[in-house]
Amino acid sequence: YWICKFILFLVYNCPGIILLLYRIKKLSLMVNLFKFFTNLSSLIALSILLLFISCEECENITEPYLPVEYSIEGKWTYEANNLNTMYIYEDGIRYTFYCVGSNCDSLYNTFEAGDTNAIPGTNEYTFLNDTLTVDLNFGNELVTPITFECDGDKVNFITPGYSLYKLGSNCN
Repeated sequence: YWICKFILFLVYNCPGIILLLYRIKKLSLMVNLFKFFTNLSSLIALSILLLFISCEECENITEPYLPVEYSIEGKWTYEANNLNTMYIYEDGIRYTFYCVGSNCDSLYNTFEAGDTNAIPGTNEYTFLNDTLTVDLNFGNELVTPITFECDGDKVNFITPGYSLYKLGSNCN
């Protein structure tokens, strides 16, 4: 794994090093290093070819600095559905549903955005750069940064300080 990472690092960084050494080449040591890196670039090209042929572990490399992007779209309830409320976020519209029965989750699974089970009225929303903005109507807005946990099944609303859970998730 680390050999694969090192080779990828060299491939992306050696051309710049080689060019720098070529421009500086005032000392014979620099010239010798330039020749070494020039020969090394051929070795790197061969290593990359072998890497794709023989390095099975490299297929599983994930870059830790690449963020995972989750979506607010979907059906969301409060923890353990303790407020008997579900929101559906879909295509820029938030729909609100209430349940007064005992088995709300199974009932919520049958509800769809835009059906007659939602309370009258909807709220437009945008989700941009980890900030959710919901138009609560009459000049009121909910504007909050949000974070996701539990592989996107839990969303934390930072400003009001509560969380919603994707319907049907096993996230606690």
